[in-house]
Amino acid sequence: MADDQAGSVMTGQGAALLSSLASQRRHVLGILEGLPDEALRRPVLPSGWTCLGLVQHLARDVEEFWFRRVVAGQPADPRGADAWQVGPEVPADDVFADYRRQIDRANAVIAATPLDAAPKWWPDYFGSFHLDDLHAIILHVITETACHAGHLDAARELIDGRTWLVLPR
Repeated sequence: MADDQAGSVMTGQGAALLSSLASQRRHVLGILEGLPDEALRRPVLPSGWTCLGLVQHLARDVEEFWFRRVVAGQPADPRGADAWQVGPEVPADDVFADYRRQIDRANAVIAATPLDAAPKWWPDYFGSFHLDDLHAIILHVITETACHAGHLDAARELIDGRTWLVLPR
């Protein structure tokens, strides 16, 4: 995963945005490091999502959707409709590899797109919600990724007690 690939072509505010996004992406992968397959697939909260399903959601519904579909206007990859569900036949390593691949593809789109560029496609099902340019989309993705990283923090602590960042008392 070349998280710094897109950042190398941006300076100033763009570089700061990409640094923050890269940090959240690393957090998602880091908090799950070392979890066995069973733990990655086991729901730990009443809503029923799994850590592996959340990573697949981030790959498909966040990285792929926002950068490749919305920013670049590329067609969607033909896949199942519910990214939150990972079939038992899908190896966990494949889900993590897809997340890294989608990050690399997103970084390529970011590197080729000015921060003030309007999206090339916008879904009609969002109603009045609209993000005007790549800058706003990166901020949105940082927020969504950070939020889900926090969800994974809580799940990991419930699974085995591990925490990502604990401030001294």
